[in-house]
Amino acid sequence: MYQASVPVFRHYLSRISDIVALAGPDALDAQIADTFPARSQFAIAAGFSMRVCCLLAGRDAVDLPENLGPRLAVARATLGSMRPAEFEGAESRVITHRAGFADVEQTGAQYLYLYGLPNFFFHMTMGYAALRSAGLALGKEDFDGIHSYPADFRF
Repeated sequence: MYQASVPVFRHYLSRISDIVALAGPDALDAQIADTFPARSQFAIAAGFSMRVCCLLAGRDAVDLPENLGPRLAVARATLGSMRPAEFEGAESRVITHRAGFADVEQTGAQYLYLYGLPNFFFHMTMGYAALRSAGLALGKEDFDGIHSYPADFRF
């Protein structure tokens, strides 16, 4: 459970930080239709990374700063302090939580794979898409930090 959560969230929180730096503060107000602005989408993604990993590790939830830059930094640092041993048995631990207005009970594995990761990536993608729709030249390589394309090539 550790390998499927902590390194993944840390990597993509770093990607969000880089995207935020490219965007600048004014662009972070961009939004798609009536969704939350990019700034909020990225903040929510950071919150999901903490919510998921703290519950899986049996830790108390971490209070994250409101400002996006420090929020991303604290989330990454907190994840960096987590160790694989904290996640032992997490896949079968029963986790009771709220999903919107729904009360949900899931195993740790269901919580991570069916709730936590999809919600993290939903909010990261919405923020990314809002910035793209506002004209920011972002590509797949900015999103995942793995791909590489010529500067004039955009999906």
